[in-house]
Amino acid sequence: MNTLLEDNVSGINHGEIFSNTPLKYLTASSITGDKVHNEKDEHMGVIRDIMIDITSGKIDYCIIEFGGFLGIGIKYFAIPFRLLRVNAEKKLFIFNQEKEVLEKAPGFDPDHWPDTNLHFDQVYSYWSFMG
Repeated sequence: MNTLLEDNVSGINHGEIFSNTPLKYLTASSITGDKVHNEKDEHMGVIRDIMIDITSGKIDYCIIEFGGFLGIGIKYFAIPFRLLRVNAEKKLFIFNQEKEVLEKAPGFDPDHWPDTNLHFDQVYSYWSFMG
C-alpha cells in the first residue's frame, strides 16, 4: 500500500513532520499570530487576522497589530498580502517598509473596526505606490 493511501486510512502521517518544502501552503491559524519584521529585522507587529476576498478566494490583506505598550495605544493596520513575504527559516513575515511609513498608514482601533469596504479603498490608495 502506498504511504499516502496508508496515511489517509490510518490517520497517521508517515512522511516528514515539516514536509511543506518548498513552502507553498499555510493554514490560516498558522498565519495569525506570526511576527512581522522589516528588512532591518525590526519588529513591525503581529498578524492578528487575514481578510479573504470571497469572490476570488484569495487572501487580500492581513490585519497587523502595531505599537502600544501593555495593551495601550495598539493600532491595527490593513496591509495588502502582496506586500508581505514569508521568511520560512525565521517563521515570520517580512514587510519591506520603515516603521515610520507604517505609523502614518491608515489604521484603526482594534475595538472599532471600520466599514471594511470603504476603509480598504483608502488602504489600497495609501499602499498603491508599493510594487
